[in-house]
Amino acid sequence: MTTLDLSRGSTTATRYAADGTPIDACHDPGPSTRLAIVVAHGFTGSWRRPAVRRVVAALREHAGVVSFDFRGHGRSGGLSTVGDREILDVAAAVAWAAELGYERIATVGFSMGASVVVRHAGLRTADEPVPAAVVAVSGPARWYYRGTRAMRRAHWVIEHPVGRLVGRVALRTRIAADGWKPVPEAPHEVAARIAPVPFLVVHGDADHYFPVEHAEQLYAAAAEPKELWVEPGFGHAENAASPELLHRIAAWIATR
Repeated sequence: MTTLDLSRGSTTATRYAADGTPIDACHDPGPSTRLAIVVAHGFTGSWRRPAVRRVVAALREHAGVVSFDFRGHGRSGGLSTVGDREILDVAAAVAWAAELGYERIATVGFSMGASVVVRHAGLRTADEPVPAAVVAVSGPARWYYRGTRAMRRAHWVIEHPVGRLVGRVALRTRIAADGWKPVPEAPHEVAARIAPVPFLVVHGDADHYFPVEHAEQLYAAAAEPKELWVEPGFGHAENAASPELLHRIAAWIATR
């Protein structure tokens, strides 16, 4: 079902991932009818959250934007698998952008969303649209990192029953209780397969979730064409991304 918000020109829709999970999504048209950017939010996020809407507002000055709620988040169905089956959600959003008529579709992910767009691009099947570019912002290179207090808290939310209850009630995030079986390939293990699609890794030197070494590992694992931006003073993901950084990311995509 699709509804139209005439005040913003935004179309909202329920899309379906390949496994049948309903995905709540939004399309914000921009100045270009050829280029779209799919925005993948971080863990416990939603396309309706102010931080993500701020990201969309900046990016839509350069391109049409499709944003969505990952499974287990916001108004989407299913349970969060914290980066595993979420690649199906990105694929559904990309497919919608293609149906809307966009010729080139880039993906931009933040934190967990960064790991998902990397895995989506690296593991895409031959019949899926090839991304025009992939941007990973504040993403992990590997799984099970507990080197910061913020990530120890995140693991508690994901792994413990009380944590999952807090996630469901306080954070509106429904997390699968059975974990990964088997463990999916980590972002650094699939990054080389993104090529020849242009790949940009963006990370802040003030990130309190993942230190810069994650960005460096992800960049080192990737093949050309690739770029690494280490941003002074930048914290973590969509909540900390400045309009100036978002406009630079959009400009980088447009030139690719």
